[in-house]
Amino acid sequence: MLNHRVVSRIVAIGFGLLLAMYSYQRITDPLPKEQRRQEEQVVMAAREILLSYVGRERTVDLVDPVAPDRKVGKVYIYPTDDGWQVSGHYRRDNEMRWHPWLMTLNKQHGLIALDVQDSSPDLVSIAAVDPVFTTK
Repeated sequence: MLNHRVVSRIVAIGFGLLLAMYSYQRITDPLPKEQRRQEEQVVMAAREILLSYVGRERTVDLVDPVAPDRKVGKVYIYPTDDGWQVSGHYRRDNEMRWHPWLMTLNKQHGLIALDVQDSSPDLVSIAAVDPVFTTK
């Protein structure tokens, strides 16, 4: 009969080799890196669009999937059938309150819809004339 020490060492070496092979496959797989690069491009486009609406001549602090802050709230980027959805939070001029936002983009990073929870008079007036921008 085989000694249990020998069998346990063979099993440990086998598991170690399997784990090493799995780790190597995960590290060298280009798909997650490409997906991350694509998501970062979408978030950068979303930042530019958001700042064009809420950051007119103001200082804006942003929390988004590239720069998350769990103390402020959850953020996400999600692929949809016809583009992307990106969420985050912003605040203007170092005010205390953070305002959540949700943006829907097409595959070419064009704006489909932008919803913000902000009742600022200047944003309400923009929302009155822009059909893709809404405030709550």
